[in-house]
Amino acid sequence: MDIVILAVVIAVVVLVALGGLIVGSRRKKQPPPPPPAAPDITAPPAEPHVGDEAETPREEPRRTIEEVDLPDGSAPVTVEEPPVEAPEIEIPEPTAGRLVRLRARLSRSQNALGQGLLTLLSREHLDEDTWEEIEDTLLTADVGVQPTQELVERLRERVKVLGTRTPDELRTLLREELVTLVGRDMDRAVKTEPEDRKPGIVMVVGVNGTGKTTTTGKLARVLVADGQSVVLGAADTFRAAAADQLQTWGERVGAHTVRGPEAGDPASVAFDAVKEGKEMGANVVLIDTAGRLHTKTGLMDELGKVKRVVEKHAPVDEVLLVLDATTGQNGLVQARVFAEVVDITGIVLTKLDGTAKGGIVVAVQRELGVPVKLVGLGEGADDLAPFEPEAFVDALIGE
Repeated sequence: MDIVILAVVIAVVVLVALGGLIVGSRRKKQPPPPPPAAPDITAPPAEPHVGDEAETPREEPRRTIEEVDLPDGSAPVTVEEPPVEAPEIEIPEPTAGRLVRLRARLSRSQNALGQGLLTLLSREHLDEDTWEEIEDTLLTADVGVQPTQELVERLRERVKVLGTRTPDELRTLLREELVTLVGRDMDRAVKTEPEDRKPGIVMVVGVNGTGKTTTTGKLARVLVADGQSVVLGAADTFRAAAADQLQTWGERVGAHTVRGPEAGDPASVAFDAVKEGKEMGANVVLIDTAGRLHTKTGLMDELGKVKRVVEKHAPVDEVLLVLDATTGQNGLVQARVFAEVVDITGIVLTKLDGTAKGGIVVAVQRELGVPVKLVGLGEGADDLAPFEPEAFVDALIGE
């Protein structure tokens, strides 16, 4: 009997243990939670497709194909291009008396030369030391040794004869001697109107950096202001944008510019410029040449070639040498070399305003035996003036 009870108890314990294991395993193997339900999304309104009507069509009058005027194809359809605005043509101011209007630009040269001489000559006793100071003043102003000695000698004689010297008498005396030194009888007209033909031919030459292209453009304005028609030859083919610069100057006053390829043959451009000048009936052809180092023989020889090629058309009427007035005596060395290659007929002194020394006018004329014909007195388009000895001396010594 005990054995039966023990067996029943063991069976009950086994059943309870098995039930606990089954329940535990079911808890560990619970299925994953179901995914969240997708939210309700309202679809955007459908885009209209080709042929869909945006709204209910309205009744409108319509024409049949017979009622519509169609082109017959006989006349070509032309498309109008937008008009290209021509650059506005400027009217340069008259050149007569321009140097008088620009005399204030010579203020620093005035202090260095004219006023310095007046101060020294106004001393009560003009001893040897004073005369040496007068010589130094002239040399410092780049007048040159020979012209300085001549001027001092004449001043000595006239002061001795004059005796008592009032300020007005001194000013008159100095003005007369300086005008004589500068040269009142030299022909300073730019030769642009030969009697037997047209056009007049002008070459502009000089070393690098003296302002040849700008001077050529300003000279075109001077000639246009005097009523002449001008053709520009951009024979400076070595400097980047030189032709563009010259063409801009020409467009301002209505002057035609002849140019060639960059680094092309400058003699060819010069030849074509004169040819077109003849065909157009222009009064003057201005030829801007490339800047040259006066120490480079090959470049200087090429300048001579340009002149020879141009003269196959006609003789060159003017060869203007552009000199930077601020270089002083160094400019004379350059001038001497250029004069050996081409026959210089006139000088253009640029940058004569500001720090330039007025005596360079005298020195360069003595060195080359040719006159200063034009002077540059500023950066403005109309600051190139025909040289007038009396106006120049009046600016040097002041009022």
